[in-house]
Amino acid sequence: MWKKGLTLATASIILASAAVNVYAASGRDYISIVGSSTVYPFATTVAEQFGKTSKFKTPKIESTGSGGGMKLFCAGSDIDTPDITNASRRIKFSEYEKCQKNGVNEIVEVKIGYDGIVLANSKAAPQMTLSKKDIFFALAKEVPDPQGGEKLIANPYTTWKEVNPSLPDTKIEVLGPPPTSGTRDAFVELAMEGGCSKVDWIKALKETDKKYYKSVCHTVREDGAYVEAGENDNLIVQKLEANPKALGIFGFSFLDQNGDKIQGSVVEGELPTFENIAAGKYPVSRPLYFYVKKSHVGVVPGMTEFLGEFINDKAWGEEGYLSDKGLIPMPAEERKQFAADVVALKPLVMSK
Repeated sequence: MWKKGLTLATASIILASAAVNVYAASGRDYISIVGSSTVYPFATTVAEQFGKTSKFKTPKIESTGSGGGMKLFCAGSDIDTPDITNASRRIKFSEYEKCQKNGVNEIVEVKIGYDGIVLANSKAAPQMTLSKKDIFFALAKEVPDPQGGEKLIANPYTTWKEVNPSLPDTKIEVLGPPPTSGTRDAFVELAMEGGCSKVDWIKALKETDKKYYKSVCHTVREDGAYVEAGENDNLIVQKLEANPKALGIFGFSFLDQNGDKIQGSVVEGELPTFENIAAGKYPVSRPLYFYVKKSHVGVVPGMTEFLGEFINDKAWGEEGYLSDKGLIPMPAEERKQFAADVVALKPLVMSK
């Protein structure tokens, strides 16, 4: 699958000759991966396949959240730092700068596919039908004063029916990821800001005071209606089973794998299905990534081969084994471009 003159194997040999002493001193003979809980099941599936079919050890993967993973990944280029970090959102410029500052100068960006963020509940409860505006008014720390005027007040809503008379008269209780999570970042941007911008006078703030606008639209309430449930999405699924009145926020793959127990809410008239996300119809969807430390390719055994396993169509393609796990594959041309960038170990270049 590698093109002549543009091979990861060649890059490995060159890098290995320069860095073999570093590896010998470290003694690490496995790939270290951190990051997103959403990407974790996909990376784990590839790692297990890689461990079974190659001569290398199965990579060790830790679910730290996208933000936590970036912090560990960008801490330095030493061999005791992670080789790869998973992310359920694109790397932030501030994180890129931190990497550069700490000597992580060449990072390879790999988009692996797409995912939907779902608001799900137990199948023992009625399925929710929500707008982005409902989501914002239910979960924002401050909302427009119900009495009118261009004024914000602490969120007074305690039930879904208070937010929207057509919704159930049940307590607002949403289990979701912490601030270190890429799913949280994407959720507040796509769902909450999407609803926040439906309020005309708040939308106008984007032009006059962008920082304040973002603060209003992205800040989640802290009065108990939103419960930070950590980076373990499987735990959220278990809690939804135990409490049919609660909703949970996580990636589509967890809904896909637990469809016998939980159901996704309809958002803006669209169900979170594989087909709707792939077609761009479901409004709360985002791309998924992982980032590779180029300086570790050729130093840590198996890096070349692991990347090759991930960007093979048998893994991330339309009929690949990752789609069975809930990953929404990229179009063929997009896969081809990212695969070429991986083969060339093309460093990411970001600017403000």
